[in-house]
Amino acid sequence: MKLLNPFKKSYSNKELALFRFLKKITLFEQLTFEQLSHFIPFMHLRIYKENEVVFFRGDPSHALYLLDEGQINLTLDIKERFENLGHLREGKSFGDNVLVPDAQRIYNAIVSSEKAEIYVIPQVNIFEIFEHYPKIKAKMLESYLKQQNDYMGRLFTTYKTNFGFFDLGHVYGKIT
Repeated sequence: MKLLNPFKKSYSNKELALFRFLKKITLFEQLTFEQLSHFIPFMHLRIYKENEVVFFRGDPSHALYLLDEGQINLTLDIKERFENLGHLREGKSFGDNVLVPDAQRIYNAIVSSEKAEIYVIPQVNIFEIFEHYPKIKAKMLESYLKQQNDYMGRLFTTYKTNFGFFDLGHVYGKIT
């Protein structure tokens, strides 16, 4: 027989739905419901229209974006054209470098579906949570590092299959 804890926090159906949504996102997958509950007050749902820019490359990284509905096109502007980096669908985050203080966006994010519903979490609130809950910070930064390691692995694999297309030495800067 399982005993119920009368002091255990219970969550509303809306909170539980948000927790399930957050648990699909790499940055949040290691967090408990209790830890996730700290983000709920800071999640602002924004509705974007097709071709609306969420952010441009070079903009300050002041918020994390969580795609609930729709599709986002990630691009890189090269001279006067845009190179497509990929498409994001529901349940993905973008602008993850918000976890890096004073970072700037490294790509453009543009809505490519008729509309997109995106939760926005301001950086100031994320850092406030990190300050008060170091275990949350540790888990999220671990997830972020794993994600970046996966990106680097794909970059190196792509480089090896397209050897000579660019100078990989620029990735790490010139070593003297």
